[in-house]
Amino acid sequence: MSDKLHNNRHLIPMKSEYKIRRIGKDTSKGLLLTYHYLKDESKGFKSGYNYGLDFYGQIVGVVIYTGFPVPELAKGCYGLERDDQEGLFELSRLVLRPDVQEVEHNLASWFVSRSIRQLRRDTKVRAILSYADDNHHTGTVYRACNFKYYGMSAAKKDFWIEQPDGSYVKHSRGKTKGIKGEWRPRSRKHRYLMTFDKSLECKWIPTTTTNDNKRHTRQRRRGGH
Repeated sequence: MSDKLHNNRHLIPMKSEYKIRRIGKDTSKGLLLTYHYLKDESKGFKSGYNYGLDFYGQIVGVVIYTGFPVPELAKGCYGLERDDQEGLFELSRLVLRPDVQEVEHNLASWFVSRSIRQLRRDTKVRAILSYADDNHHTGTVYRACNFKYYGMSAAKKDFWIEQPDGSYVKHSRGKTKGIKGEWRPRSRKHRYLMTFDKSLECKWIPTTTTNDNKRHTRQRRRGGH
């Protein structure tokens, strides 16, 4: 925490004290590898349009927007072919420092909303997709930002590669034949979508969510979304 906030813990900072600015991958890395809930599963992350939450010169939050992870996703969602997927983004990483989030509980949704405004100023945005990992949270932040909820992703499995020390690392992509490891069930994800291009019509069926107060409290303490 900056000295200004550290020395005034009884005060809640005004939103005007926070600034949102573009940052590089190296600047994003510190918070993501320290506080995001995927830090123990994946040490790498894809960089894209990265925005930092700046509090008097310190980055206390990071949100990253990248393209849809696979073209088949846009086909299934909007019926778009590979050559017509410009402007489709995934909110692929979101994290705030836990001490900052404890002081200002709605800061995450404020940060996301304003980062989306900045993203739309910086580039063409037709739609934004975000997932909420059911093992950690169900997407309170995204609902607060007016994303539409489209239920759970399909059940899938991931291949985990056994390491020399007996630990396992999740395999990202590629062949698994001949590699020592094991298949494990993948945690299902809640799907959220915000569509700006009025010519797009999502094929998924909107639905409602279950109460996630307990999960959200756990997730908020861990600092990631």
